[in-house]
Amino acid sequence: MSRLRKIIIAYDISRNKTRRMVHNILKSWRIGGQKSVHEAYLDSNQAQELFIQISRKLNPKTDSLMMAWIESHRKILFRGLGKESVENNLFHIR
Repeated sequence: MSRLRKIIIAYDISRNKTRRMVHNILKSWRIGGQKSVHEAYLDSNQAQELFIQISRKLNPKTDSLMMAWIESHRKILFRGLGKESVENNLFHIR
């Protein structure tokens, strides 16, 4: 099994129905987040499977999906009201 790494999942989806379907996919993976940006710990195979599941729902002419690994040795910059999660030192920004 590959090691788990922090990943950011972000999307811009034009149709509400599609956005709800993608949100439900993320919930089924037990991935939480805020609006259209989510963070999780996945291995490479899980990330690829999640990417495929979400991509199948998107319209390539109007929707976009981005998944990016976060490197643990790099500082994460953020702005806004937020609180640090007890779990995994994640920050929730409002």
